[in-house]
Amino acid sequence: MGEKTVFKKIIDREIPAKIVYEDEHCLVFEDIHPAAPTHLVVIPKREIASVDEVTEADETMMGHLFTVIRGIAAQRGLKDGYRVVTNCGRDAGQEVMHLHFHLLAGRRFGWPPG
Repeated sequence: MGEKTVFKKIIDREIPAKIVYEDEHCLVFEDIHPAAPTHLVVIPKREIASVDEVTEADETMMGHLFTVIRGIAAQRGLKDGYRVVTNCGRDAGQEVMHLHFHLLAGRRFGWPPG
């Protein structure tokens, strides 16, 4: 994949992050530039650049990511709602080319988002 992304460096513990959950498939950590009172980043440990790179072989892992998101939301008591966001490609706002989901909560969100 070439040069490591910042997320791969976090997975490899080359740079610090405030990790709130980890298992063999994924890592969840606090966003360093939060856009809401709760702003977590959920990433697969396997390097996948974006949604465009997801294949049928990733179905179980993708389901696992959403199960983790649901579990963290429940654990944190996000009863008033939360938003899960992923960007695909630079024009959509993807800055790190490693598939990731933002879990945002703690304030009211508008629509449309962009």
